[in-house]
Amino acid sequence: MKLLLVEDNPTLQTTLQRALGRRGFEVLACTDGTRALAQWRSTLPDLVLLDLSLPGQDGLMVLTQARALGLTTPVIILTARGTVGDRILGLNTGADDYLPKPFDLDELEARIQALLRRRSPQATPQPDHRSAFGPVGSPAFGSALTPAFGGLQMDREQGAVYVHGQPLELPPRELALLRALLAKPGHAIAKERLFEVVFAGELDVLPEAIEVVAYRLRKKLADTGVQLVTLRGLGYLLKLQTQAQTPPHTGSEPS
Repeated sequence: MKLLLVEDNPTLQTTLQRALGRRGFEVLACTDGTRALAQWRSTLPDLVLLDLSLPGQDGLMVLTQARALGLTTPVIILTARGTVGDRILGLNTGADDYLPKPFDLDELEARIQALLRRRSPQATPQPDHRSAFGPVGSPAFGSALTPAFGGLQMDREQGAVYVHGQPLELPPRELALLRALLAKPGHAIAKERLFEVVFAGELDVLPEAIEVVAYRLRKKLADTGVQLVTLRGLGYLLKLQTQAQTPPHTGSEPS
């Protein structure tokens, strides 16, 4: 799938291009509002990620002109303007979704996939094999749950995580970290990669901040049957607890 990213912040643009590229998207970039519309018309992307504060021409003007020309490409606005009024204005101008900065990369991908599914003329309901991952009547019944890992399951479409069939309530950063690790349970994921996921779009955060998030998440996984393990020099992974293992409840330092 081809995405057009209209974003003038070079650091955020590079981060999103790299992160979304690893997830299988072809990401074209534009930094200027005056050139965005021409690039939109010439490349015909499957979806546009549009910042509002652009040099040359505001993102809302770009969107207004695109809709006036009959361009129906789905648009997700990515902006620091996060008030209710800003969101209403963006949606009324023709945007399909609105995600204020800073945002979670997994949430952005989920919104992209949802819009692309909605737009596809051949989109069909998923087969009933989903129900094998959870009991009928559970909160996530009928959604794309992953197979259980310990007591944990993740809804691939909604991003929610469940422990023994019940929603697991976590702060956004801890939830983003857990979702990234649950995507590859039992496999080490580099700290740098996890940092990009957890702190996507946040430019003033030190890399060591991921260790604090991991420390907090580790304590909250104590009764789930799953451990968050630090692999020095490699990153983090999730592993199943054995009967002989007792989750530590000490106040050890982040790692």
